[in-house]
Amino acid sequence: MMMQDDRPVADPPLWRAVPRWWRSHVIREIDHQAVVDRVREDDGWSPRYAFMILMSAGIAVLGLLLSSPAVVIGAMLISPLMGPIVGLGFALATVDSREIRRTLFTLAAGALIAILFTAFIVLLSPLQTVTSEIAARTRPNLFDLMVALFSALAGAYAMIRGKAGTIVGVAIATALMPPLATVGFGVATLNATVAGGAFLLFFTNFVTIALAAGIMARLYGFGRELSPRQSWMQSVFIGAIFVALAVPLGLSLRQIAWESNAAREARDVIRREFADEARISQLDIDFDARPLSVTASVLTSRYERNATARAGRVLADMLGQPVALDIEQIRVGEGTDTENAQLLAAQTARREVQGQVDRLTDRLALIAGVDPDAVTVDTASKRALVRARPLPEAGLATYRVLEQRAAAMAPGWTIEVEPPVLPLPDLALDQDGAPANADSLALALWAAQRIGLPIDIAVRGDDHAPLVQPFADRGVDARLTDGASADRAALRWRVAE
Repeated sequence: MMMQDDRPVADPPLWRAVPRWWRSHVIREIDHQAVVDRVREDDGWSPRYAFMILMSAGIAVLGLLLSSPAVVIGAMLISPLMGPIVGLGFALATVDSREIRRTLFTLAAGALIAILFTAFIVLLSPLQTVTSEIAARTRPNLFDLMVALFSALAGAYAMIRGKAGTIVGVAIATALMPPLATVGFGVATLNATVAGGAFLLFFTNFVTIALAAGIMARLYGFGRELSPRQSWMQSVFIGAIFVALAVPLGLSLRQIAWESNAAREARDVIRREFADEARISQLDIDFDARPLSVTASVLTSRYERNATARAGRVLADMLGQPVALDIEQIRVGEGTDTENAQLLAAQTARREVQGQVDRLTDRLALIAGVDPDAVTVDTASKRALVRARPLPEAGLATYRVLEQRAAAMAPGWTIEVEPPVLPLPDLALDQDGAPANADSLALALWAAQRIGLPIDIAVRGDDHAPLVQPFADRGVDARLTDGASADRAALRWRVAE
């Protein structure tokens, strides 16, 4: 309670007193021009900036390839990307369009240089496998956004209050250069999953830092000359961006949490099927497979019959979806020699079959010009299918020969190579109206079965119904149409009517 002219005057409400105190005691202490000068000193393009980008990118990609956290942290410390991002945040706070363009150019140029340089290093490197350090930067989630938000607020506070030492910790926490190096790795190895996930992580960190820096700048009195309408639009823009980022990242976090819980439940279910001294030596789960694929290796002193079936049913009920469970029991400790020999023989046979499948998959992928993941293998029926990539100047006959060669390398297997949709061969007819060239007919029948599209047989005359029969016998939808020649049947893929 204050007194004025000997009369009591009510204290202002808290929601008015706090902003008034903040403006008079906190904002007034800030040298705004000095802060802006410090920000502008590091947010523009310069030879030093380009050199440090190259050095930081080189260190980051080598640390990722070597899976060395210490080396990756070193790249974070010298990365100059924080400068233009913080500068962008201050430019957004003051709505300085010229400075926004300048910082965006600096950031985009630096990111592009880093990606190209790291991709070049990966292309020259004999190590091109996805390490744990690379994999850790391909699935951003809501926690990454929160780390970037808290780190950016701390960094902006340090910049405004002149506590430069805090920036080092912020650089380590937000990790701007390693995601860009991971993008370069994905580009060099043509791995879109790695490149896309890492770029999303970089984009999340970059946008969050810039917006958080802008929020902190407004809080400390930068941009006070903005109108209420500009301030309101600025707030709506920042809130919309955070929501747009938080929704997909939140879904990603939910999926990661579900996968972690599923792995824990799978381990518990499998362990309960064996004696207490049994140990799970390896557990692999393919969450992209349908049904969910779970493979486990268990070290046990006693072979448990039907353990796979029982655990599979329980796990399917717990996860609420079909599960394909495969438990490999490795006998250790005491036991009869006969049982050990049988178990070892079964395990050896399984490994031989898996090795054969892996070799077959690699060969088919090489022949078809696709990734091994594009090859479908049914081990139970010993059948493999692959859709071939278009090859320059290759016709249907080329793909048929490739299939025959692949089948010759895998006796006992059914190999099917689906060719691209290419022109069918014409059929020369003899005096009786039958195909004169058996090879052309065989090629047309093979292509029709592999591609699965209906065919039109264009020939002049009404007595050519037998031409349709070979296709019908193989389940191919074929029909006769009017053609220009009576002694040559033109085969065409039927266009949707």
